[in-house]
Amino acid sequence: MKRLNLGLTVLTGLVAAGIVASSGTAVAGNVRFSDFTPLASSSGPTANEAAPITFGNPAFDQRSIASVNEQLAKGEPNSGVWDMNTVNETGPRKGSHLFTPFESGQSGIQRTNLASGETETIFYSPAPGDFVRWDASFWTPWGTFVTAEEEWCDDPTGCKTNPYGRLFELNNPLTASSVTKPDGEKADLKHRNVIPRVSHEGIQFDKNLNMYFIDELNGGSLYRYSSAASRGQIESGRAGYFDAGQTSVLRVGDGSTPNASGAYTWVPITDKKGKALPGALTITDPNGVTSVDGRNTTNRPQFKGTDYQRPEDLQIQTVKGVERLYMATTTTNEVYALDLGTQTASVFANRSTTDRSTGAAVGTGLSSPDNLALDPDNNIYIVEDRNGGVDDDIWSARDLNLDGDLTDAGEGLGRWASNGTVGSEFTGLYFDPTNKRRAWVNIQHPASRNDRVIEITTP
Repeated sequence: MKRLNLGLTVLTGLVAAGIVASSGTAVAGNVRFSDFTPLASSSGPTANEAAPITFGNPAFDQRSIASVNEQLAKGEPNSGVWDMNTVNETGPRKGSHLFTPFESGQSGIQRTNLASGETETIFYSPAPGDFVRWDASFWTPWGTFVTAEEEWCDDPTGCKTNPYGRLFELNNPLTASSVTKPDGEKADLKHRNVIPRVSHEGIQFDKNLNMYFIDELNGGSLYRYSSAASRGQIESGRAGYFDAGQTSVLRVGDGSTPNASGAYTWVPITDKKGKALPGALTITDPNGVTSVDGRNTTNRPQFKGTDYQRPEDLQIQTVKGVERLYMATTTTNEVYALDLGTQTASVFANRSTTDRSTGAAVGTGLSSPDNLALDPDNNIYIVEDRNGGVDDDIWSARDLNLDGDLTDAGEGLGRWASNGTVGSEFTGLYFDPTNKRRAWVNIQHPASRNDRVIEITTP
């Protein structure tokens, strides 16, 4: 697509977004991702999987920068089912590469050089089942990459035969070579066993380096890990973030009410070294690794965490020093906002939220919220886990005063984009922290089996 070849249709969208100068020409460089007219409905099937997205602003450009078929044709092992995205967010080469894990039965990590366009698989499970369903994709504040398995089990006595539920840290994400180059630098991947076993997806770090993670389950909880190491120790290499630390579970009220809002506390399930507290469950998996069972421990009365219905992604937003942690719950079609300072939780968006295209409640238009993202202007985006070519959309939340709710005049949700690739879903929407005009989203598990990374840019 030609980025500034503005015909009548594009100009109409730009006028609606308020970004056309008095002369009638587009103001290049001033188009924000939040400048769009909400779509009234989802799009139908696409004729071109390399450009599958219908946007609320047709001036947005899209292009496929990687696909499974291209990777396989180059001899790069790739099992598809691409999930979340991140770039290297720190360091002298900040923003140079995009990282994406495979949420498959033979997981891996691919790295895309954003200057050359080359995509390489830098880690690949040696055999199916060794590493499975990697979903998370996050850059740490000290310059490493973390991913984790979205796979665990229910057992009141602990998941004794399950080897999964693990979080991994890749210590050399920028220098690890493609797995097709046997003489290159091998991926330095470590299981960080201090993190209890759950079905992982969303991960976020706050300003104090607490790490938040979820257990993706109907009845799953939200967790916080606090490292025993200080920022200075971590950054100097004198101590590792995952060497030791305490994990706690979120409890709203007394923890007995599912999907609760209100005042919350953090209930420890490990000591400050990461060892199970008395009464917490531990398991020794088939690989001989002993871990704390996060999911089943926090169903016990003394450790009871508040149950949510398939909590999935997390996103931290900072407004005038106030940190809010947003959490999507797929089954109940909700997004929660947790004020990390006042320790209160509230519902940010649900089916009662205003649809900006109609002025009425969004209703069933909002379905199965999964991933969350934050654009350069601090707007929250909600990505649905639905059916491409039918009802798979991305919603942009318009919170005019950034107070963590959508109840004020003029606020609500607008359908920002719709996915036309049959059999797929959107995953991994991520706005480039180094370039306010660029974002990426994945088209995961299409019927064609040709997953793609779609780069989105504004004029």
